[in-house]
Amino acid sequence: MKTIEITVSPTGETKIETKGFSGSECVNATRELERALGNSSKNQRTAEFYSQSSALNQSSNNQTGETEFNVSG
Repeated sequence: MKTIEITVSPTGETKIETKGFSGSECVNATRELERALGNSSKNQRTAEFYSQSSALNQSSNNQTGETEFNVSG
């Protein structure tokens, strides 16, 4: 199952975490969210990002991709 989880801390920092995506699917799925949230302060790729097949992904669904943002306003 593909999921996107967005977490906002009490200080306003935002984290987008994807699960179940392979290859650049996660980048495409979160592009508009990242654009709306502003500049990324940290972007971490996981094994899922480098996976070319979703069949390989099924055995590693607990791995995630994360992007963190600092939003000042």
